Amino acid sequence: MLNTTHLSQRKIGDKDIILKTGTLAKQAGGSVLLQCGDAVLLATATAAKQPKPDASFFPLTVEYAEKMYASGKIPGGFFKREARPRTQATLTSRLIDRPIRPCFPEYYFNDVQVIVTVLSYDQRFSPDFLGITAASAALTISDIPFNGPVAGALIALVDGQYVFNPSNEQLDRSQLDIVVAGTRDAILMVEAGASEVSEAQVIEAIRFGHEYIKDLIVLQENLATQFSKSKQSVPAKVTDPLIEAEIKLIIGDRIAENMKSGKKNEIEDFLTQLEDDVLSKLVTTDPDNKAVVKTLFEEIKQEQIRNTIIKSKVRPDGRATTDIRPIEIEIGLLPSAHGSALFTRGETQSLGVVTLGTSDDEQIEDGLRRMPNSSYFFHYNFPPYSVGEVGNFNRTSRRELGHGALAERALKSVLPGREKFPYTIRIVSEILESNGSSSMASVCSGTLSLMDCGVPIKAPVSGIAMGLLLDDNDFTILSDIQGLEDHYGDMDFKVAGTSNGITALQLDIKVAGLSFEILTKALEQAKQGRLHILEQMTKVLHQPRVVLSKNAPQILTINVDPEKIGTIIGPGGKMIRKIEEVSQATVSISDDRPGEVVIAAQNADDLEKARKMIHDLVRTLEVGDEFEGKVVRITNFGAFVELLPGKDGLLHISKLSKSRVNKVEDILNVGDILNVKVSEIDPQKRVNLTLITQFE
Repeated sequence: MLNTTHLSQRKIGDKDIILKTGTLAKQAGGSVLLQCGDAVLLATATAAKQPKPDASFFPLTVEYAEKMYASGKIPGGFFKREARPRTQATLTSRLIDRPIRPCFPEYYFNDVQVIVTVLSYDQRFSPDFLGITAASAALTISDIPFNGPVAGALIALVDGQYVFNPSNEQLDRSQLDIVVAGTRDAILMVEAGASEVSEAQVIEAIRFGHEYIKDLIVLQENLATQFSKSKQSVPAKVTDPLIEAEIKLIIGDRIAENMKSGKKNEIEDFLTQLEDDVLSKLVTTDPDNKAVVKTLFEEIKQEQIRNTIIKSKVRPDGRATTDIRPIEIEIGLLPSAHGSALFTRGETQSLGVVTLGTSDDEQIEDGLRRMPNSSYFFHYNFPPYSVGEVGNFNRTSRRELGHGALAERALKSVLPGREKFPYTIRIVSEILESNGSSSMASVCSGTLSLMDCGVPIKAPVSGIAMGLLLDDNDFTILSDIQGLEDHYGDMDFKVAGTSNGITALQLDIKVAGLSFEILTKALEQAKQGRLHILEQMTKVLHQPRVVLSKNAPQILTINVDPEKIGTIIGPGGKMIRKIEEVSQATVSISDDRPGEVVIAAQNADDLEKARKMIHDLVRTLEVGDEFEGKVVRITNFGAFVELLPGKDGLLHISKLSKSRVNKVEDILNVGDILNVKVSEIDPQKRVNLTLITQFE
């Protein structure tokens, strides 16, 4: 059968974006090729034919696959093939997953797999955000039930102007880097990093991006009118009025009465016991009965928990909607670490630890786009004991990567530049307890540990997580949400920033979308909570310590003529090894910054010793310079004296004495130390010497 290609094309921003289907991956449930410039993405969406047995959540997996051939590269490593996805690809998978997940029918439990593959990479801009549109298009034309389309837009704020789909060069100098995703009518997801921008600037960027989202949705709708498959059927909502009435009778007012302690374990134990009571009284021998009872219990439980908060405006721990949980802070609790801080907010606890290193410790970036090595990275660890569970350990999950990336982005804009602070900075957040917003606790502990270390950050950063409960036209915004409010709520909105503005935010919606009215009020309420947390932090430590941690290495960056780097390294690395051996310092040569030499040592004396040796190596000799030199070689016409490492001068036999000298060996031996002066440098750069102190 001949292939039939269906195509939708539209100029959006300054680029043509094309969607095609009908020629590639035709056995997938839905397959779309998206092209923008030289970037080509293949998105496929496939679903199982039957629901997943006993599924309690929607089994969706999203993969973003980068093929190195897309940018004309061969993978590194021994096997020369793509293996485990790099961190950025995993984060892009999450970026695509988050806005499409809320758009599937509530009772659809078939396994769904969406794969977006980068077939061709355009070095001029990042295609990651286009994966949202490509995935949505594949789902829209597939046989998979999907309440889309949705689309994503990348917006930058460059020189005061908002730019859609910015170039990499524009992103590098942008004040705001924000991905917005949504439907034609509402916002579903926001992911942003910024340099202390205002709430108004964020709202304006989202509005700006939403206009382009509408264009991208029209592009998908045009394709769907040409080709789309019949959708799979969706199971009807489980209902049984009799069982539902009996569950409500058993529950009564027990949820409202027992949701006041605020203790995570106590509430979880109560809800577990309540479910056991319902099941023991209502489950029969009918094989389908238990599933019906469990499903209806979960729905009624969620409804009553939400109503308790919405109607009374009082939360499970007794707080008002704007209240922040109690905060405790301890600084410098790890004696051997370069900087440490323990941040506890309610039942969420993050131990932040800072380690400083040299350029040798930088993170090597290997991907489709050539990137310089990273001298700053943030690692977030979420062990199972933090929530009182037994589980996998020493395996980094997608969630951990995502939370670490958000915290990393929140602090990036306040870090000092390399010219002021030439260290590699690693921050680790160990989550020791978790009951809501551990990523924002990580931002707080990270800030405090940086200041404890003595890193000269521009300003401290705090973070807060906001929640939302929607009830028809009414809504309740919650500050500093805990786990239960997150689980049963409609929004997870994390905002981080300084007293001057926002540095990062992340928004996920679990319902059809978010209006700008709610978004604006949530941002304003978040600002008040964020400033309260910042006030508690600065009461303990209001600025970075003046002196760097005594455990941190001392680092000095010097810049030399790039042509003289070879002199510092020496043949086969001989000279640089000698410098390190003599000084006990570490010397690093930058590949990305020509002429930059970084010296690291445990004390000032070793640092100065290495600095002087390097200075002497690259120093330009001049007539009149005086040295205490060592005789390294004797010839019949004179002696060669080492003035500096790798630099010799000739002391001619006629300069050894006022009287005639027959043999140099009559006066000098190899190893003798002489005080000499540079008398001449000839056109061939040969150095001639005279003695400062004449022999008797």
